[in-house]
Amino acid sequence: MKQLRVQDLAFAFHHGRPVLQDVSFEVAANEVVYVLGPNGCGKSTLFNCLSGVYAPQAGQVLLDGADLTHMAARRRARHIGLVPQNHAAAFAYSARDIVLMGRAPHLGLFETPGRADCAVSDAALAAVGLTHLAERPFNELSGGERRLVTIARGLAQQSDVLLLDEPDAYLDPKNQHLVQETIVALARQGHAFLISSHSPNNALLYADRVILLKEGHVTADGPPDAVLTAERLSAAYGTDMEIVYAANNGREQARAVLPVRRGGRR
Repeated sequence: MKQLRVQDLAFAFHHGRPVLQDVSFEVAANEVVYVLGPNGCGKSTLFNCLSGVYAPQAGQVLLDGADLTHMAARRRARHIGLVPQNHAAAFAYSARDIVLMGRAPHLGLFETPGRADCAVSDAALAAVGLTHLAERPFNELSGGERRLVTIARGLAQQSDVLLLDEPDAYLDPKNQHLVQETIVALARQGHAFLISSHSPNNALLYADRVILLKEGHVTADGPPDAVLTAERLSAAYGTDMEIVYAANNGREQARAVLPVRRGGRR
C-alpha cells in the first residue's frame, strides 16, 4: 500500500446536523496514526465511514487513487480492515478459529477456508507472538491476548490499512504496552494502522502522527510533539491540560499529558 487518502469526508445522521465535516488526512504504509478527541467528536463515525458501515454524504476515501467509497463490501474489506474494541465469541472458538475468520473477504459465499487460508492465519498468529495459544479457547485468554488475537484476525484479512478501535481500552499497563509495541513492530513491516484512542499519553509514546478531532473537524494533524500541546488539548477536551517534559538525548521532549488540578495534590 502506498497511501490512503481521506478527502473532504462528511457524514450526518440527521440533515443539518453533521457529525463529520470536511475531514481530510492521509495514512501511508509503515505509519501508526492516532485519532484523538473527546466523546462525541466523531471518531467512531469516521471509522465506520472508512470501513463501509456508513456511507458518507460527501467526500472520498482513496487508496492509491482508487475510490473505495462506493466499493462492494467484500472488495473493500480486502483494503481496509476494522478491528473492534471488543469481540465476544458466542461459542468456544479457538484463537486460530477467530483469526481464520479474517479470511472471509477472500472466500466465496459458500466456500470454506483452504490450506492457503490456514497458512495465512497461522502466520498472522505468529506475527503477534501467539502461536503457542492457537488452540486455546478465545474466551479463556487474557484481555491483552484477546486484543492481539483480534489484531491477528485483521492481519489475516490482508488489508492495506487496519483501523483499530481503542486497542488500549480496558487493559492494564503491561498489556497496553504489549499490544502497542506489537502494533509498532507490525507497522515497521509495512502495515498501516489508524487507531482511535482516548489516551494522549499512548499517542505520545507510540504514534508516528496524531490527528485531533473536535466536533467533527480535524483541528490538528502532525507529529505527536507538535499536535499534543497544552493549548490544543485543553481546547479539544474542554479542560485545562498540561504537558510534562523530560530531557531525552539532550533535548526537552514531551513525556506525559496530565489534567490540571486546582489546589489539589500533583
